[in-house]
Amino acid sequence: MAAMSGQVWVSLISLGGVALGGVLSFLVQHATQRSAERAEQQRQRVTLSESRRAERLALLERFVEVGAEAERCAFSRPSRWEETDTWAVRTQDVMNRLWVAERLIRLQFPLPVHDAARAYFLDLNRTVWDGLPDGESVRDYLENNRLAFLDAARAVME
Repeated sequence: MAAMSGQVWVSLISLGGVALGGVLSFLVQHATQRSAERAEQQRQRVTLSESRRAERLALLERFVEVGAEAERCAFSRPSRWEETDTWAVRTQDVMNRLWVAERLIRLQFPLPVHDAARAYFLDLNRTVWDGLPDGESVRDYLENNRLAFLDAARAVME
């Protein structure tokens, strides 16, 4: 009986070792899987962040490019013009594209950046269509809001 009792203990200890090994193996596999999942989620977050950054940079480039084109329209504004004049037709197209770019800024950027873009757009729109009083410079009139927009955009992109 004692010999049998010893065999039972050996079998139980062996079974306990197998069970403990199985539990430890499961825990290690589970921890490894969770670690791999977290690493994949982090990689996806980084990829998404880089993608959004690239989209934002492209949008900023578009807004600045169309804004510069609109400023050129303001510089070349004739003192008298009709809606059918070449300048007016071209300028309307430019201002429409600038309006769309400004709206996209609102979708992609925090409100302070959009507010700065909106102020610049409104000043530029006023300058293009209404002109400025004699002696006032287009560049000087637009400079503060242009720089405020660029500074706000830079702060968000850093």
